[in-house]
Amino acid sequence: MKEKQENVTEEVLIESVKVAEEPETTKEESERDKILNSWVPKTELGKEVLSGKIKNIDDILKSGKKVLESEIFDYMLNLKSDLLMIGQSKGKFGGGKRRNWKQTQKKTIDGNIIKFSVMAVSGDENGYIGIGIGKAKETLPSKEKAIRKAKLNLQKITRGCGSFDCSCSNPHSIPAKVIGKCSSCRIILMPAPEGTGLVASDELKKILRLAGIKDIYSKTFGQKRSTINLARACLDALNKLNKIK
Repeated sequence: MKEKQENVTEEVLIESVKVAEEPETTKEESERDKILNSWVPKTELGKEVLSGKIKNIDDILKSGKKVLESEIFDYMLNLKSDLLMIGQSKGKFGGGKRRNWKQTQKKTIDGNIIKFSVMAVSGDENGYIGIGIGKAKETLPSKEKAIRKAKLNLQKITRGCGSFDCSCSNPHSIPAKVIGKCSSCRIILMPAPEGTGLVASDELKKILRLAGIKDIYSKTFGQKRSTINLARACLDALNKLNKIK
């Protein structure tokens, strides 16, 4: 009996090791595969992309055509998405934890109408980035809307190495110093040498990381706790990099 038990335990251990060695598919990849497998294009642009007539995403962005299907960018790029902490849970003396969704209420004759807002960031970590805000009566639909809008707002940014302390030609940072603004929030992005990392707040790191920037210095001014305005200011600064020649 002991020999049988030992053999069974050895087989279980071997199977567990095999399972651990096998590469696990991430949730994002599985969701992307599901979306693409069930995608039936409804616009002419989507049909051209699926048939292979349009192979470069830069041609779509330069042409100025309005993209109405987020699956087009999913098909052409390996996009990743993340949510920003724009809300705060209820806590004693305003000390609640930050959360991904923001709750608002509207007073009507029928009573209070609750809505949830979510802000998402999408990018391929290789120079393409977009942000979007989704609103709905529940958190899951608002999250899906936000991710879809972030993909539809996708745009290309210019990367480079503009630091005086770095002599490489890799696009790990930005080519020059830029300033972005949204409402009272103002952000300054400065190029950093290789190995510095992202010197920014946690929410800005999500945007910069998905944009493909690995090293950067940042400085913010104004109402920095309003994450929505801070994210828009960061994107405004990144857009200004395309004007630098």
